[in-house]
Amino acid sequence: MTDNEILESAISLVDEGVSVTFPVKGVSMLPFIIGGRESVILVRPQDVAVGDVVLAWVEGCRYVVHRIIRIDGEHVVLMGDGNIVGVEHCLLSDVKARADYVVDARGRKRYLNAPWRRKAARAWFWLRPLRRYILFVYKRFFL
Repeated sequence: MTDNEILESAISLVDEGVSVTFPVKGVSMLPFIIGGRESVILVRPQDVAVGDVVLAWVEGCRYVVHRIIRIDGEHVVLMGDGNIVGVEHCLLSDVKARADYVVDARGRKRYLNAPWRRKAARAWFWLRPLRRYILFVYKRFFL
């Protein structure tokens, strides 16, 4: 099976109301989600809002697990927490699942929508000019 076929199967389960634990690859969601070490628990994307981490079909060509940074009507703008620049665009209908929890290798779950995590993510967004340096230190000493 290809990655897209696996994702489509996971999305079908989420559409049926089943939560799906899905591994995350890459570093685009650092420091909040560590690709290759953690997974996200995906649920049906009801009432998505700015600040939610979602699985979305972006630019009509690929799936990403990134944070919503803006919603303008039906248009959604996403950005990975570990990205310094660059955003993705999709429609609300392209948001296929919401990530409510992160699960580490030991099985410990962290709720992504806890008020303090949302505040931390908001502060992290405003630290974009400094992210390059913070992420360099983080990757060097903590990964």
